[in-house]
Amino acid sequence: METVVAFTALAVAILIGLGALGVGIGMGLLGGKFLESAARQPEMAPMLQVKMFIVVGLLDAVAMIGVGIALFFTFANPFIGQLQSAVTGG
Repeated sequence: METVVAFTALAVAILIGLGALGVGIGMGLLGGKFLESAARQPEMAPMLQVKMFIVVGLLDAVAMIGVGIALFFTFANPFIGQLQSAVTGG
């Protein structure tokens, strides 16, 4: 049972870490492209800014969904119940 808990903790750490890494890279690319486009066409900067903030919100939602799944596996681990039923034979 300790192995299942240890692998779950490792999976949670990887899930949160890779989610944060992906969101960080995505926001960096998005911000860079926004600055490039605003420098090329300054009159379109307000419209581009609105769209950029919408996409940033969606990127944050992806990270928060990953955190939610990680917390589910941390506190309501479904694998422990399956392991206990397999060990007890029922």
